Amino acid sequence: MKPEDKIKEILKRLKRLYPEPKTALNFSTPFELLVATILSAQTTDNHVNKVTEALFKKYRSIKDYAETTLSTLQKDISSINFYKNKAKYIKEAARMIIDKFNGEVPRTMDELMTLPGVARKTANIILSNAFGINEGIAVDTHVKRLSRRLGLTENEDPQKIEKDLMEITPREEWSNLSHLLIFHGRKVCQAKRPNHKECILYDICPSRNI
Repeated sequence: MKPEDKIKEILKRLKRLYPEPKTALNFSTPFELLVATILSAQTTDNHVNKVTEALFKKYRSIKDYAETTLSTLQKDISSINFYKNKAKYIKEAARMIIDKFNGEVPRTMDELMTLPGVARKTANIILSNAFGINEGIAVDTHVKRLSRRLGLTENEDPQKIEKDLMEITPREEWSNLSHLLIFHGRKVCQAKRPNHKECILYDICPSRNI
């Protein structure tokens, strides 16, 4: 099976299993998604959602984040891993958005990546989920693991994996592919013990003998 055909089959099957591929992070504005995505590094989405439920009620605008004290913001997210650095990133990003981008979260990869705490994966998540812009494919640990197990790439580096996936996946499916692989990685194709009996991709997966 050609890689392009394999991707189409993977997308078709996973969409049947997960009919609404979207980020598990809760947000109502692009900046809230930026905050949630920064917080999600080395932290589960479920825990981030618990923290942001109160956080988003307290901080209603980008200005609120920019003007709060760092110590207060750190206290508000203290149950999150690496909360001190993340609070600094969020506060500095808020100030930068106000000063450089007229109070609007930028809509380009290059501009987003100038913000503190934002690398390419985070920028991809914001562009696709907040603005509907498919600039690339967000490669997290699940996407990396599944794309390698499924024989879609042999690379280890996330940027090289992203490039490999972009070459064989229709652009309009870039965001969907990331979400679907993440869902499947969490529920079925887990790191230590993939559940082959429940896997809808078993027959086309070269790693089924793991």
